[in-house]
Amino acid sequence: MNAFDWHADPISRATPNAQNVRRYFTRECGDTFRFDRTLMAWLKDGREKTMRDAADEWIRRQAEKRKA
Repeated sequence: MNAFDWHADPISRATPNAQNVRRYFTRECGDTFRFDRTLMAWLKDGREKTMRDAADEWIRRQAEKRKA
């Protein structure tokens, strides 16, 4: 099997190793990481983002929740 290119290859329900995305976020953000609607909307807003950007945004949002 060829290596999957997360930048160029289409992602579908059949994409191999998709669980690696969740593992990445759990490693970067902690065991409480969850995809939620607002994060998914942010991810899909049309602006280019890196995995680091996404993890940082999730952490920022969690810090905001703790302040409220």
